[in-house]
Amino acid sequence: MQQQKRQPELVEGNLPVFVFPTELIFYADDQSTHKQVLTLYNPYEFALKFKVLCTTPNKYAVVDATGAVKPQCCVDIVIRHRDVRASYYGVIDKFRLQVSEQSQRKALGKKEIIATLLPSAKEQQQQKEEEEKRIKEHLAESVFFEQTLCQPENRTASSGPSLLTVFLGVVCVAALMLPTLGEMESLVPLYLHLSVNQKLVAAYVLDLKNSHTKLSSPLPLPGRNEDLKEKS
Repeated sequence: MQQQKRQPELVEGNLPVFVFPTELIFYADDQSTHKQVLTLYNPYEFALKFKVLCTTPNKYAVVDATGAVKPQCCVDIVIRHRDVRASYYGVIDKFRLQVSEQSQRKALGKKEIIATLLPSAKEQQQQKEEEEKRIKEHLAESVFFEQTLCQPENRTASSGPSLLTVFLGVVCVAALMLPTLGEMESLVPLYLHLSVNQKLVAAYVLDLKNSHTKLSSPLPLPGRNEDLKEKS
C-alpha cells in the first residue's frame, strides 16, 4: 500500500519531458557550433532512463545516446554534426528524446528537437538585422502616415472660429440692432423689442467672443508691422 501511494501508475507517453534547448542550429563556417549540448532535466522523485533517436543518424554523432538520470538531477547529451556539405543547408532534421522508468520498457514521455544546418553565422546575423531594419522602417512609415492623417484635422480645427461661435456672434449683433423697449416709432413687432438688460447681456457676450478670437489668432509678422508703421 505504501509503495502504491508513493509512486502512482504513469500513463504511457503523457509524462512531460524537460530538455533545453529545443532547437539546434549548426553553422558550416563555424566549427565551434558543430558540437551542441542538450540538457535533460529530471524533476521527478524517481529515476529516468533516456534514449536519443534521429531521423538522419548518418549526419550526426550522439555521445551517450542512452543513459539514466537520477531524481531531481540533469544530464548533458553531446551531439556532433559530421557532414556539413552545402546540399544539407536549410534541411531540417529531428531528434526524439524518449524517457522511461528504469524498471520498465514503455516510454513515459518524449520530446522532439529540431536541428538545422546553415551556411554562415554572419549571413544569418545580417538577415536578422535586415529584417529588424525593415520592421522599424515599416513602423516608422505607419506612425508618419497616422500623423499625416491627423494634421489636416488639427489644422481645420485651429484655422478659425467654430460655427457655434460665429452663430453666437450673429445673434448678439442682431440683438443689439433690435429696438429697445419703449421705442414707439419702429416697424419691428413689439415682441422683438428688447430691454436694456438684455442688450447689455448681448454686448457682454459679443465682447467676450471678440476677446477670445483675438487671443486665438496668430501674431502678425514683423515685416507687416513695419509696413503698417510706415503707412501710419
